[in-house]
Amino acid sequence: MKNPIKNYFIKTNSAVLFLVLLFCFSCESQKTEDADLMNEAVPVWAEGREKEMNLTLGFHGVFQSEKGQDIKLKITASSLYRVFLNGKFLGYGPARAAHGFYRVDEYDLSELVKTDENVLAIEVAGYNVNSFYTIDEPSFLQAEVELDNHILLATGAEPGFNAFQIKERLQKVERYSFQRPFTEYYRLTEDFDSWKTATKKPEETLNLAEQTKVELLPRNILMPEFDIVHPTQLYAKGSIYFQEPEKYYKDRSLVNISEKLKGYKENELEVLPSQLIQEVNNKTFEALSLPFPAQPISLKKNEFVTFDMGTNLSGFIGSKITCKEPTTILFYFDELLTDGDINTKKRMADVNNQVVYELQPGIYNLETFESYTFKFLKAIVFDGSCQINDIYLREYAYPLNKLAAFDSDNEKLNAIFKAAQQTFRQNSVDIFMDCPSRERAGWLCDSYFSAIMEKDFTGKSAVAFNFYENYALPDSFKFLPDGMLPMCYPADQYDGNFIPNWAMWLVIQIDDYQQRGGDTELVASLESSITNLLNYFEGFENEDGLLEKLDKWVFVEWSKANSFVQDANYPSNMLYSAVLQKAGELYNNESWLEKAAKIKETILEQSFNGEFFVDNAVRDKNGKLEVTNNTTEVCQYYAFFFNIATPETHPELWKKLTTEFGPNRNDKVTYPEVFVANAFIGNYLRMDILSRYGLKEQLLGEIQDYFYGMAKQTGTLWEHMKSSASCNHGFASFIGHVLYRDVLGIENVDYLNKKVTIRFSDIDLNECSGVLPVDDDVIGLQWEKQDGKIKYSLQVPKGFEAEVINHTAHKIEEI
Repeated sequence: MKNPIKNYFIKTNSAVLFLVLLFCFSCESQKTEDADLMNEAVPVWAEGREKEMNLTLGFHGVFQSEKGQDIKLKITASSLYRVFLNGKFLGYGPARAAHGFYRVDEYDLSELVKTDENVLAIEVAGYNVNSFYTIDEPSFLQAEVELDNHILLATGAEPGFNAFQIKERLQKVERYSFQRPFTEYYRLTEDFDSWKTATKKPEETLNLAEQTKVELLPRNILMPEFDIVHPTQLYAKGSIYFQEPEKYYKDRSLVNISEKLKGYKENELEVLPSQLIQEVNNKTFEALSLPFPAQPISLKKNEFVTFDMGTNLSGFIGSKITCKEPTTILFYFDELLTDGDINTKKRMADVNNQVVYELQPGIYNLETFESYTFKFLKAIVFDGSCQINDIYLREYAYPLNKLAAFDSDNEKLNAIFKAAQQTFRQNSVDIFMDCPSRERAGWLCDSYFSAIMEKDFTGKSAVAFNFYENYALPDSFKFLPDGMLPMCYPADQYDGNFIPNWAMWLVIQIDDYQQRGGDTELVASLESSITNLLNYFEGFENEDGLLEKLDKWVFVEWSKANSFVQDANYPSNMLYSAVLQKAGELYNNESWLEKAAKIKETILEQSFNGEFFVDNAVRDKNGKLEVTNNTTEVCQYYAFFFNIATPETHPELWKKLTTEFGPNRNDKVTYPEVFVANAFIGNYLRMDILSRYGLKEQLLGEIQDYFYGMAKQTGTLWEHMKSSASCNHGFASFIGHVLYRDVLGIENVDYLNKKVTIRFSDIDLNECSGVLPVDDDVIGLQWEKQDGKIKYSLQVPKGFEAEVINHTAHKIEEI
């Protein structure tokens, strides 16, 4: 077994440890005054085209320098940028912010510039459509290169940038999904990217116009990791044929284009690969499972190869391709295989997991502009022939603290922890996302679990600060009722949709954020938003004080529970009671605390039928509220998670939940009238409840039953218990917290009072060790069962005290 404690602490003296920690955190951005963010640059775009959909511009600038000079690039854009210095990839961004606000990225060019002329090339995709990923605001670039407070190059200044349209990326294409903007389809000649190294300005430059000034914000968070990852193996090869399906599937992102879902309509599209891919079938298929080849792979028309990345990863698809005749190559990808092959038509048909390149003869270094998520990548040649000299993925992920670790003598647990880390880093690159694939959206509730993992995996709450600041900045949210908050943000919901439950979760999240040492000014700044939200909900309180007939998408979890959300939904009211309690404590509001207590009493009177908590009550034809018999597993977890019930108040129900429910319940036999819970959020609430009441050994088994299959199959953790949707969902990384807390034994870190609680429990492990970052320090714990004792070593941050509790049959001994 690897031993994180011995690796990082026992053999490391304090001076070396300080240097290691200093190195790990030296990249962390600090909050900056607005005046320091930009000096001369102003936002610019092609004159009169700032609202044009899917317009990609190239910005070309040249500046003089000497190698080693202290030179910085400051940059932000709408919607997304990619930047190169002298032809080499530099970065991608910006980090997302609220409407009207833009975060500035800063790159240190000191070690990258050369003496003489340097070429800065910036690609900017201005999407100008509503989505869950990028906001619909006019396109612009704002960037400047600075040397010792002297501006060498800046948008809207002299010397400035020349700009041109990158026509090689087709403009009138499909959306990638309902939730994300456009797909990528390219028509290229060999010199398509020569402008990135040329000192001469591009031909056919555009007139640039200054755009409306925006509010600038510091990035605050670490820059992403852009590591190059190659496939682990060549999975398969074969050939294809084309056959029209009986019926083409057309997603809502194709057929529902309107003012509420912006994009190009089907009859406007230049190409339609979502329909073409449905005609592709394997003619021959040969499974290979060979090491990733060092030699080029030759493909002729209608041939393919499939690569296995080894782990489900997120980033930019890169390739080096040579073709001697005009060639069309399509990259088709997915997080796992369906019937032994990539087939999003069957698994997740609402995404366009294909990127197409039409290539004239030449040698190409290709890399997608957008980030995608996949474990398997299929390269199919539709026309011509080519040689694939290299395939890679440039990662787009958030850097974890390199000291964060967990290891035990149970390899299943180790694999689950690794999958939790991988899932978190791909879903936290600038905000907490649900998934890095279909949506890349910053959802409330999901982010409750992700924020806890940021603190555990990085020691900080920088991403959490940005996430909550984005909610705090706007005065109001367009298309939403007064007081309501977006279900995901930054995003544009032109259809007016929202999840009232998720708005309530923001209060739960802010309370947790404060308890983990979050920024007190940010918490205070959200008081008015939370007050307005609770005022909104007052309008839905019935004669019993319960929320009834909530508007829009009332969401409990991905299970049958979502069928019982009207008229009065008890899980929603359990959440409401907790929200009022937390808000009352946060902002010293006695009326909220009193209301919370009354709602709790009412739920107990109405929802509990003597055996289970039922999900809802509905109005009969006479207007009387009648409690139904609709019962779900997740409703029971809501009751215990939000302290409506405890093992003491409801012992028989608690016994049922802990002995007859869980990952191995056969719901066709055992309580078939109680609809089974799903991963999100029922099974995660269950794990927290089991932990709260000390059932660590049971939790150890359930962790493996729920999550090892996911970790083994994709190396990431999934949205559902089945693989029918995203197999890489940010909230799922919370299992890392469970492993730290309930298996390793770091039961609690009281960040406000600087106290660490260690609890040893009787679990079926012989040894375990781990490192949990705390700000710029760490908690390190190692234990091992020897000679009838648990021998342990513990290190806590300077200024923290430790309490060690022994709930085992063994004696404990510190070494």
